[in-house]
Amino acid sequence: MTQGTGTPVVAAVETAAVGTVNLDSADDPEVWVDPSDSNRVVIYGTDKKAGLYSYDSAGKVIDFLSVGPMNNVDLRNDALGLPVVVAASDRVGNGVRFFKLDPATLKTSDWGFAPLKTSEAYGFCLGKTAAGDLVAIVIGQAGDVAQATVSVAGGKPVLSETRRFAVGTQSEGCVVDDVTQKLYIAEENVGIWIYGLDPATGSQRTALITLPSDIIKADAEGLTLLRDGSKTFLIASSQGDSAFAVWRVDGAPAYQGRFSVFPGNGIDAVTGTDGVAALGGQVGPYAKGIVVMQDDMDTEGEAPSTTRSRQNFKIVDWKEIEAKLALK
Repeated sequence: MTQGTGTPVVAAVETAAVGTVNLDSADDPEVWVDPSDSNRVVIYGTDKKAGLYSYDSAGKVIDFLSVGPMNNVDLRNDALGLPVVVAASDRVGNGVRFFKLDPATLKTSDWGFAPLKTSEAYGFCLGKTAAGDLVAIVIGQAGDVAQATVSVAGGKPVLSETRRFAVGTQSEGCVVDDVTQKLYIAEENVGIWIYGLDPATGSQRTALITLPSDIIKADAEGLTLLRDGSKTFLIASSQGDSAFAVWRVDGAPAYQGRFSVFPGNGIDAVTGTDGVAALGGQVGPYAKGIVVMQDDMDTEGEAPSTTRSRQNFKIVDWKEIEAKLALK
């Protein structure tokens, strides 16, 4: 994979590589910060051949849950009577596996599995409705989407299906804006779509961007949101040219530019990127937040023709992206 074509930024930190080697393994990250102590940070990362990692803000492994192939991960605070709910798409079970994060110990435990069948549980995101209900969305690899309300029965998470629709072709990345009640889905070779979170909106959608485009080079992969004060930014992974496109989306979507993670600080470049996550505000030592992304080839000197032996996640300071793109 060639060096990215976006505006250059460098990573501040990288995580340890996932344990599965010689396989396409690292995939999707997510970020949590303690609402009462911003120095307490947990960064999740899926190993889609083996399980779920958690890292600290320095990239060191906190824990690994060997729960089998987990593809995409998401979380919400204050849901289902718990301080934090973490969940991931379970490719083998074909549904959603739920986890509990204990804010006191920063340890994560397996909570239970709930089926939500699609062509193959692939993309995944959580959301909250205007009424405060927790919603799970699973995107099948073929682009079929299942949405469900999450509740608890007998101490375990359960899903009540509320909607199904078809995106069209292979899709994965998704993110819910709880404020605007919008659901963004990346159809890998077609574009990025905006749906309503309300099941009553059915399959109605508008296009944020369609491919081919100079902004997103197929595949369109991970999607994430970052809130910066009154501003909300959508970040999309452009896998085809190892870049990330940014829109401001708190009003009518406004394209802001593209960035790529170049070598620096003793850390290799991000190439062939897949999942991406972001969190604004104070996150550990980062005053305005971070963006975390999967790196397809962690080892220096790997090439597309070689067996990819290591994959990991890079952490980029949002302040650097904000400055380099002159975000407004």
